[in-house]
Amino acid sequence: MKETLQITAKEAVEKLLTGNKQYIDSKYGVGDISKEKRRLTSLHGQSPYAIIVTCSDSRVIPEHIFSAGIGELFVIRLAGNVIDDHQLGSIEYAAGHLGCRLILVMGHTHCGAVDAAINGNPENYIKFITDEIRLAIGDETDAAKACELNVAHSIRIIEDSLEIHHMEEDTGLRVMGAIYDIESGEVRLL
Repeated sequence: MKETLQITAKEAVEKLLTGNKQYIDSKYGVGDISKEKRRLTSLHGQSPYAIIVTCSDSRVIPEHIFSAGIGELFVIRLAGNVIDDHQLGSIEYAAGHLGCRLILVMGHTHCGAVDAAINGNPENYIKFITDEIRLAIGDETDAAKACELNVAHSIRIIEDSLEIHHMEEDTGLRVMGAIYDIESGEVRLL
């Protein structure tokens, strides 16, 4: 029997911010990663309360940032937190089949992908990422503002998905943006 946690988007935001406050002052992770939790989620499935779309940067660890344990967050990571059909499919799965009511797109300070889009001219597959970020930021050269514009662009792509749009109307699903400060550890909602 699958255990389903149904909390509102507002409750999910409060839970994320409370976890982030714990994280800022912690030296070690506080989420439940126990043998019992692994066993329960193995038997009953996952029931994450939020979908986090964020960058692959090794300094950005959503489960730690929000003091979350096994089964609490559905995390989608890609350099520059850009969105394509694969990420949309993952989001639709988590929102539609797992009952998540919050999608948080979280950029971060000192993002290498944003910097590469502003200052570089990468080739090969990296270009797919920087081209998408350039589309989001236009001529913006301030890294902090560019990061916010990039998050807003990803949110628009998510909200333009017809399936996500219907879920917002039907279930109270909410899409929000945030910036994670890699120095202070604080998450600032946009």
